[in-house]
Amino acid sequence: MKSGQDRLIERHIDPNWDRYPGGQADARLRESGVPVWALIGHLRAVENDVDRVATDYELPREAVQAALAYYRRHKALIDARLLLNTA
Repeated sequence: MKSGQDRLIERHIDPNWDRYPGGQADARLRESGVPVWALIGHLRAVENDVDRVATDYELPREAVQAALAYYRRHKALIDARLLLNTA
């Protein structure tokens, strides 16, 4: 039985993340193509305000929640990707 987070990820995250240069670390939203790492980085910058991220990126709140669910499952990879941006 799939969890709510599984369904969110399936609905919003591109399952073909292996076609991106960084693989899972570069996973993107299906509809907009926005990278998960970019949303997580922005989420940190706006003090974890999911609604603000959704507004700033013109995304449904559910898509941002899907990015968060994906991040929770791949935290080390996404954190490493974000660290590369600061180098």
